[in-house]
Amino acid sequence: MEQRREYTKEFKESAIELYHTSERSAKSIAEELGIDRSLLSRWIREHRDGKGKNIKLFPGHGNPRDEEVARLKKENADLRETNEILKKAMVIFTVRKP
Repeated sequence: MEQRREYTKEFKESAIELYHTSERSAKSIAEELGIDRSLLSRWIREHRDGKGKNIKLFPGHGNPRDEEVARLKKENADLRETNEILKKAMVIFTVRKP
């Protein structure tokens, strides 16, 4: 069974730059780099779709949106915890002593 290869962010960006600056096809560039044409096409599409948006391209593993989702989940958990603390504090300060 063939092990899955991982490519660096720099390699991906260089491949995309080569595609944009040369007049060659994605197929010929992919062959030269020793990668599948569909892989290069996906990198080009991800670069095009993420351009101009505040998305970190090629973050490593997973989808670029995964990082944003994880950040939002952490923020949500922090806000829930703060809300619970404030509820408990409100009960303590509203208790009347005779």
